[in-house]
Amino acid sequence: MESSAVLSSLQPTCLICPSRSSSSSSAAAAAAAAFLPQRTRFSPSQLQKQILASAYSRNVNEANYPFRRAAVLSDSYSTEASELADIEWDNLGFGFLPTDYMYMMKCTRGGNFSKGELQQFGKIELSPSAGVLNYGQGLFEGLKAYRKEDGNILLFRPEENALRMRLGAERMCMPSPTVEQFVEAVKATVLANKRWVPPSGKGSLYIRPLLMGSGAVLGLAPAPEYTFLIYVSPVGNYFKEGVAPIHLIVENELHRATPGGTGGVKTIGNYAAVLKAQSVAKAKGYSDVLYLDCVHKKYLEEVSSCNIFVVKGNVISTPAIKGTILPGITRKSIIDVARSRGFQVEERLVPVEELLDADEVFCTGTAVVVSPVGSITYKGERVSYGADGFGAVSQQLYSVLTRLQMGLIEDKMDWTVELS
Repeated sequence: MESSAVLSSLQPTCLICPSRSSSSSSAAAAAAAAFLPQRTRFSPSQLQKQILASAYSRNVNEANYPFRRAAVLSDSYSTEASELADIEWDNLGFGFLPTDYMYMMKCTRGGNFSKGELQQFGKIELSPSAGVLNYGQGLFEGLKAYRKEDGNILLFRPEENALRMRLGAERMCMPSPTVEQFVEAVKATVLANKRWVPPSGKGSLYIRPLLMGSGAVLGLAPAPEYTFLIYVSPVGNYFKEGVAPIHLIVENELHRATPGGTGGVKTIGNYAAVLKAQSVAKAKGYSDVLYLDCVHKKYLEEVSSCNIFVVKGNVISTPAIKGTILPGITRKSIIDVARSRGFQVEERLVPVEELLDADEVFCTGTAVVVSPVGSITYKGERVSYGADGFGAVSQQLYSVLTRLQMGLIEDKMDWTVELS
């Protein structure tokens, strides 16, 4: 069969079949085979060939899809030689690149998510009256997949993202996929876009699950329909030319969250709310904003999209999770790693004054993992912590966690899920 004829009928569909193990080749092949309708089946090597070709069968704007088109695939095509997308991995930045497939699953209000589907990546349709557009009824998650040196792929703590989305969905009056559905959907999406996972050490595949009120609603009420969607994008290492410390300014007038609000869940509105203060700070030469609590205006909360840690001696302090601070998965992981390395970690109210005599300050998040803070400015007073990159503590924690995420050290925490 000619490639064009095959691709014209390629409409991948995947039913979510709960399975904890994805490390074997047979499991991966079975998951990949489910992407195709019953009338079109391929062997694993043929399937990889069709997935590779499918990106090029679409009408895509070359300027917005920056990789070179492949030649017509022949019967002697080698999956080993062409497994990766043909882009310059060494020049991969931290920005969005469209990939081959996205995952979508829907349900009605009061119902349960059931069948999911892999679709070619592209635009989605929404009513102008969709709940997410009118009333901000939406959540998102962020996690990464890494390619190991042996070519297998690792996910990092996807169950934690699933649990956090379920907690957020309850707060935002939305149904949510089960933990098992979420994790299996992530696995399926990553496997379908496997060629976009950067080579070991060149970056990661950023995974963005979305949950939104997609049904039309005019009056203020929960939407009648909900969509769970996952798309992915390859990203380079956040620190391209070595580690550059960030410089923060403490904001004591504008606030990111309030008690009883939605600061503790990953709802979309939390991020739009920080753009004004962040834009003003960047215009003044700062990297980002560090927010204080809105009641006393003296306790640290978090940076726009990162949790914060303060180091003094062997003690690492971070603001306690109390409803206004996002429970970051990287934050949680760093706390566990630090304690396993003998550090005393305190989750508590952290007065802003403790920044003045700290040994180190660093931030954590999915994108950066760990980001050293070079200076913080508070009420006109600037405190510096070193301009050469990581401090001794943050360097140690960053090294352990990233090596674990990339499969370079043994995962004694049982945090990673391996795909092959």
